[in-house]
Amino acid sequence: MKDKIQDYLKEINETNIDNFTNKIEGIEQFRIKFLGKKGVMNKLFETFKTMPNDQKREMGQLLNQLKTAAQNKIEEFKNYVEEQSDDSGDMDLTMPTDFSEIGSRHVLSVVQNEIIDIFARIGFTVAEAPEIEDDWHIFSALNFPPEHPARDMQDTFFIEKEGKHGDVALRTHTSSVQVRVMEKNQPPIRIIAPGRVFRNEAISARAHCIFHQVEGLYIDKKVSFADLKQTLLYFAKEMFGEDTQIRLRPSYFPFTEPSAEMDISCNICGGKGCNICKHTGWLEILGCGMVDPNVLEASGIDSTQYSGFAFGMGVERMAMLKYQIRDLRLYFENDLRFLKQFEAIL
Repeated sequence: MKDKIQDYLKEINETNIDNFTNKIEGIEQFRIKFLGKKGVMNKLFETFKTMPNDQKREMGQLLNQLKTAAQNKIEEFKNYVEEQSDDSGDMDLTMPTDFSEIGSRHVLSVVQNEIIDIFARIGFTVAEAPEIEDDWHIFSALNFPPEHPARDMQDTFFIEKEGKHGDVALRTHTSSVQVRVMEKNQPPIRIIAPGRVFRNEAISARAHCIFHQVEGLYIDKKVSFADLKQTLLYFAKEMFGEDTQIRLRPSYFPFTEPSAEMDISCNICGGKGCNICKHTGWLEILGCGMVDPNVLEASGIDSTQYSGFAFGMGVERMAMLKYQIRDLRLYFENDLRFLKQFEAIL
C-alpha cells in the first residue's frame, strides 16, 4: 500500500494542465479519479481500515498527504482556467453592454397606489379582508334584501351554495371589508379598502369578470353629506387636476341612504363635449352615499350616535379616464406593447 501511495503522489505531481485536451473535462475526470466516491482515496481508506493498528499511524499520514496533494492540484488547475477566462486582452471594452430590460409597475397598480396616497393625506388608512367571503359580509350585513338580483348566479361566483356556513362566494365588491372593520372597531373609523373583486359577467371591451375597486368609509359623530361632497371634491382635484368640477346625481344602493353617483367634468375636452364624455361634458367615476342606519346596526354601531359616508370606485375606470384606455381587456392580456407605454410612470 505504501508503494501505491508513492506512485499516486508521483502521478499527481507530474500531471500538467496541458495534458488535458479539454481542460474543464480533464480537471473533472482528475477529481473523480482521486476524490470521487469510487476513486483512489476511498479505495485506499477501505484498505486502511483492515490494516494492523501498528501500521495505521504511518499509513494515515501518507493518505492525508496524498489527499492534500490531489486537492491542491485540482485547485491549481481551476485557478489556471479562471485566469485564462478572465483575460480580456481580446475584448473591446468600448463596446456597449447588453443591458437587460427593467420592468415597471402595472398601470392598475400605479393608479391604485395614487388613489391610496390621495386619501392617506386626509387620514384614511388601508384595510384588507379575504376575497372569498360569506353571504353575511357580502350581502346581508350591507342591507341587501333576500330577493336582490346581485345574489343570483348570473352576478356572483358562488363557491358553496347553501353550505354549512351559508352561501360562500368570491366577493362582488370590497364593501365586505367595511363590514369586517365595523364589526371589530368602534368609531371613529376612516378607512379605504382597495382590492380585487369578481362578478359573473361576459368579458368585453367595457366589462370583465375580474376588476379592482377602492372603497372608502368614514364613521363618526355628526358626519354629514357635506363632508362626503368635500372629500370627493378634494379627491377629484388631486386625481384629475385643480380645474376639475364634480356633480352628484341621486341614485340607489342598498347600503347607503341617500345615495348618489358622482361625475367629474371631462378632463379630455374640459367639459365642452367630446366622444369620450358622449358630448355631455361629464364622466361618471364612482358611487357614494350616507351609510344606511341598518348597516351600522348590523355591525354593532349605534346609529343614533354615529353617522357616516361611504364611496366606491373602479380602478380600471380611473385608469381608463386618466390614460384614455378604451378596452378593459388590455389590463389582463399582458401584451408588452401595451404595458411598455407606462414604463415612465413612477
